[in-house]
Amino acid sequence: MELVKRLMPLILLILSCLAELTMAEAEGNSSCSVTLGGANMAETHKAMILQLNPSENCTWTIERPENKSIRIIFSYIQLDPDGSCESENIKVFDGTSSNGPLLGQVCSKNDYVPVFESSASTLTFQIVTDSARIQRTVFVFYYFFSPNTSIPNCGGYLDTLEGSFTSPNYPNPHPELAYCVWHIQVEKGYKIKLNFKEIFLEIDKQCKFDFLAIYDGPSTNSGLIGQVCGRVTPTFESSSNSLTVVLSTDYANSYRGFSASYTSIYAENINTTSLTCSSDRMRVIISRSYLEAFNSNGNTLQLKDPTCRPKLSNVVEFSIPLNGCGTIRKVEDQSITYTNIITFSASSPSEVITRQKQLQIIVKCEMEHNSTVGLIYITEDDVIQNQNALGKYNTSMAFFESDSFEKTILESPYYVDLNQTLFVQVSLHTSDPNLVVFLDTCRASPTSDLASPTYDLIKSGCSRDETCKVYPLFGHYGRFQFNAFKFLRSLSSVYLQCKVLICDSSDHQSRCSQGCVSRSKRDISSYKWKTDSIIGPIRLKRDRSASGNSGFQHETHAEETPNQPFNSLHLFSFMVLVLNVVIVATITVRHFVNQRAYYKYQKLQNY
Repeated sequence: MELVKRLMPLILLILSCLAELTMAEAEGNSSCSVTLGGANMAETHKAMILQLNPSENCTWTIERPENKSIRIIFSYIQLDPDGSCESENIKVFDGTSSNGPLLGQVCSKNDYVPVFESSASTLTFQIVTDSARIQRTVFVFYYFFSPNTSIPNCGGYLDTLEGSFTSPNYPNPHPELAYCVWHIQVEKGYKIKLNFKEIFLEIDKQCKFDFLAIYDGPSTNSGLIGQVCGRVTPTFESSSNSLTVVLSTDYANSYRGFSASYTSIYAENINTTSLTCSSDRMRVIISRSYLEAFNSNGNTLQLKDPTCRPKLSNVVEFSIPLNGCGTIRKVEDQSITYTNIITFSASSPSEVITRQKQLQIIVKCEMEHNSTVGLIYITEDDVIQNQNALGKYNTSMAFFESDSFEKTILESPYYVDLNQTLFVQVSLHTSDPNLVVFLDTCRASPTSDLASPTYDLIKSGCSRDETCKVYPLFGHYGRFQFNAFKFLRSLSSVYLQCKVLICDSSDHQSRCSQGCVSRSKRDISSYKWKTDSIIGPIRLKRDRSASGNSGFQHETHAEETPNQPFNSLHLFSFMVLVLNVVIVATITVRHFVNQRAYYKYQKLQNY
């Protein structure tokens, strides 16, 4: 009896905890069992309004025995605005349980309308809520569909400066169970203004049933600008050169749908003209307000090749290729220039005089040093205006599988064997076919900033490593190969940097044509077409298990230390734990032995 009295407080404490745990589980499951029962749902489509309690953990499975996929849309979500995504969220899984692949997670912080699609005819979603006592509502709509069937005019890609599109069947009623996505993308430097001429969709305060969702970016994961329905005519403007529009409809109440158009707006303020030069083209922007002085809206402007027409928006834009539209290429004093002329086209071929102001824009890009210098000469009634612009040669460097240089190595880091032959190519991205790339210097370093120590593979166009082979000049490509190595007393990563020269292929006296020449015999300090590329890291295959997916070897070593299986701190902690267990076990055994001895040898009282 004495033992029972001593253990009674401990027993009561355990029973109290178990009771609280049971009550908490019952409270957490109340919404699942009352609202939907947690049962499997087998309708071809269904809409559900879920009212959720605090501390819920509910799971629903959607399945149907036919070869179709499931699209599930959470068109209205009201969760704890102050809750974290870890403690309160909606998770969607591909399959019959929450053990399947995770399709995505949604919480109150998400800025889009969540839509998920299964790979087969089963899908599971789970909702977990925190302990905050607030109102929570989630509207869920799902339906089965065949991925191989499509609705005509349902979505697409629009890439012109202006255009228009409508819902399927417009102005007739839109189809049921439609999910259409339009991707609008215009040239860089522009924004998109989207105007809805008409929207006639099912009216709902939260736009839960039929709706349009507009995203400020190239996909439905971009920021949501607006979710609209009913009868409205809104206007939206993007912050960049891309916009995404989604139409989602349910199984009832189909109306006319929508009609929309869009235009491009040049994002920068241009007073007169602007010029940028790149590796393959010259881009000229002319302000329309500037052209008003010439009674022109831009339609009458032309290049030396009159078939090359401008793009018209709130500005006039000419995109002039370096090897087309009448562009003239000139090489002199180790300098390449590209020139074209923008003028007004004559109203009639027979005109010989004019009393109107005439405009002539001479566009000129000159390649200089590591960039290009752009010049515009604008002549109007013998008045000349000058503008400068800067551009840059566009180069890249990559590893290839073999000396055919056909298949690029996409893996990064690139894991190799010691002494393995590696193939490297530097590419110049330009439309000018008369340029050639020359590898002047290629250097290796164990760090991405190319700090000391370094090792020269190529220097002044000459191979400095016995395994390095430099390939002959080959147009826009500079190529070489070498055998993999590692730095002594350094980490296993190796980075490469190549400095290249760009020459006129027809100039047989250029530095590129000279090949391997020692620095004492020539000087490239004043050479005008220089650029460089960096690639890496290369790592030995034996370091793969240690490096994981991190970008730099020294970062990987820092992360490995806490995961070493049995360091001195772990051993000490383990010994302390074992010692505590032994002490508790010893005390418990002695207690029961003493109690048994007490009851065994206690004498009975004589009466």
